[in-house]
This record gives sequence, C-alpha cells and structure tokens, in this order.
Amino acid sequence: MSGNITKRIQELHETLPPQVRLIAVTKMVSADAIREAYEAGIRDFGENKIQEALAKQEQLQDLTDICWHFLGHLQTNKAKLALSHFHWIHTCDRMKLAQRLNCLVEELDITPPNLLLQVKPLPDPDKYGWTIPELLEALPTIETYEQLKIKGLMTILPLNQSTEQTKVGFEKVSDLAQQINAENLSNISLDELSMGMSADYQMAIEAGATMIRLGRTIFGERPV
Repeated sequence: MSGNITKRIQELHETLPPQVRLIAVTKMVSADAIREAYEAGIRDFGENKIQEALAKQEQLQDLTDICWHFLGHLQTNKAKLALSHFHWIHTCDRMKLAQRLNCLVEELDITPPNLLLQVKPLPDPDKYGWTIPELLEALPTIETYEQLKIKGLMTILPLNQSTEQTKVGFEKVSDLAQQINAENLSNISLDELSMGMSADYQMAIEAGATMIRLGRTIFGERPV
C-alpha cells in the first residue's frame, strides 16, 4: 500500500477544485496508512466508529493539526464522546440526537464541533437522516438549539442509482441548502455540503459539494 497512497493523493490534489475539502475516510485503515496520507498533505480524516477512531487518535496524537470528522451513525449514548473527540459531526440525522447534542454542549461547557444535518433526498430505507419535508418541518425546533454550530447538510445516496438519479439527488440537497439559507434563520447557516464518495464524488462536486469523503480512492480496497 505504501507509496500508492501518496500517489493517489497527489493526483486528487491536481484535479480537485480548491474550494472542495478532501476528507480521507479511514474506516478499517491503519494508523500507519493515515500517517502516510498526512505526510502527503491530508489534514481531514473521517471515521465511522467511535471506538476505532479513539484508538487511532491515541496513536496519532503527535499530529496536532489533524481535523477529525465523524461520519457514522451516531448513537445517542456515544454523543458525549463524539463531541469531545471530533471537530466535525456529519451525521446529525434525527431530532432526538440534535436535542441531546445541544444539552450536552451546555452541560459540559465545551466549544461544540461543527455539525451537519443528514438528509435523504431520495427514498432509501437503508439510510438514516431526515427526508426533505421532515427537515423543513423540524427546522423551527432545531433553530432553538442555540448550543449547536450547524454549518451545512450531508447526504449518502442510495446504492445502485443511475447517473441521472445520482445527479438529481445531489442537486436536491444543494437546492435545499439554498432554500433554507434564504430564510435567514438565526442559528443555521448552511455553507457546507458534504456529498460524494469514491464512486460519485465528481457528480457531487458539479452539484456544489464543498466536502467529499473518499476512502477507496485514497487507500484502495479495504480488507473484507
């Protein structure tokens, strides 16, 4: 694997628009591989599981300028750990979690991480998140959670979509962010769109993604 990681990252940096933030997804990736990606210029790393992330953070604590992103489904009972160990949480996907995060930030008296609201622009029983109508209905309540730093939207599209369906899904999220921002809500500013993974990140960028989440493209296939 060594060497290939650096080469892949260099190729990505040559092709990605400057406004797009590249997050290296390190699920099932070793701390040594993360270190190589860091040396190739990556500073944003995303993990899906709290315990796996904590172990790697311990091994990499000398790399003090890493920005850690939580990308997995966040159970309410792990919310405190997520708040304490990540700079970004991409997967606020339900009202109960938003409420819990808001209460914990106040209770712990900490600077909250940046938060993204996870939406489902296309029907998908296998994914978490608000549908677009559900999120629009929830916004007045979410806006009252003054401890949260809500910075954008995140989505994971259904598997096996056509190119056209994928484009439509990403465009729906981009349009939704613009619609919400036009309301000038006092506590919600959706400047970030976390959209696109290894199979579809180029279409996500065309639709306005400001963050892409790449694992396989950087690290190759994960072990089964």
